[in-house]
Amino acid sequence: MLIITGPTASGKTGKAVALARAIGGEIISADSRQLYRGMDLGTGKDLDEYGDVPYHMINICEAGYKYNLYEYLRDYQACRDDITSRGKPVILCGGTGMYVESVVKGIELPPVPENRELREELSAKSLEELTEILKRYKTLRNNSDIDTCKRAIRAIEIAVYYHDNPHLKAQTEPHPLTDAVVIGIDIDRDTRRNRITERLKARLDAGMVDEVRRLIEGEVEPEDLIYYGLEYKYLTLYVIGKLTYDEMFTQLETAIHQFAKRQMTWFRGMERRGTHIHWLPYDMPNNEFIATAQLLMQDA
Repeated sequence: MLIITGPTASGKTGKAVALARAIGGEIISADSRQLYRGMDLGTGKDLDEYGDVPYHMINICEAGYKYNLYEYLRDYQACRDDITSRGKPVILCGGTGMYVESVVKGIELPPVPENRELREELSAKSLEELTEILKRYKTLRNNSDIDTCKRAIRAIEIAVYYHDNPHLKAQTEPHPLTDAVVIGIDIDRDTRRNRITERLKARLDAGMVDEVRRLIEGEVEPEDLIYYGLEYKYLTLYVIGKLTYDEMFTQLETAIHQFAKRQMTWFRGMERRGTHIHWLPYDMPNNEFIATAQLLMQDA
C-alpha cells in the first residue's frame, strides 16, 4: 500500500494519478471535505485530473452532514478490501493528517451507541466546560473534537463509553500497517504560498462563489457550511453579507496559508510519533517520481 500526502497545493493528486496509472492502482481519498457532494471547487476535487484512474471516498455524502473519523475508517477499510480483492494496488492520497495517520497506525474504532441521558446532562454546558470534561478522559492533540458543542458532546459520549467498557480499549490501540509506504510531497514555503494564492484566484474565477450560493439555495444551512471552514466559511460569510469581497479574499487567503502550516506541523508530529515519511520534491518529474515510488515499495 502506498500513501501520498503533503500540504495543500503541493500537487499530491497529480502524483498519485500518475503513479496509479503506471501500476494499475486505484486511489482512496484522504481528504475530509472532498467527501461531500456539491462541494467541488472549494475542496479542489479536480476530478478531471483522475481521467481513467478509479477513485474512492469522494462525493459519498451530502453537504451539511458532519462525517467523522469512525465513519472514515469504516468506509476506507471497505474500499481497501474491495480494491485488494480485485488484485489492484491501493494508493491513499490526501492531506487530512488525522485520516492518514489513523490508517497508517491501523486504528480501529468500535461503534459507540447514543447515550441520551448523558447528552441531556451535557446540553446546557458551554464549550469551555465541555472541553474540560473531555480532558479528563483524553489528551487533546488538536481542536477537531471541540470546535462545536455538538462535537464535544459526542467526543465525551465516546470517551465515557470506552471508559465504561474497558474491554474495548484493546480494539482502539494502534496496530501499525507493515505494508505501507508513506511519501510526502515536499514544497518550499514561498512556492506553496504562491500556488495557494494562484489557485484561490483561479477557483474564484471558475465560480466558487456561485457554488456556495447553490449550496445555500439547496437548503444547506449557512452555519453548516461555515462549520467546514476555509473556503466555505469565508465565502458563506461573504454571500450572507458579513464580509466584503476584499475582506473575504484577504481573510481566506491568510486562513489557507495557516492551514497549510498546520498540516506540516501534523506531518512532523507523525514523524516524531514513529511514521517514516519519504519526502520527494513537488517538482520531481512524474517518471522519476513513479520510479522512486516503485523502488520504495520494493524495499518495504
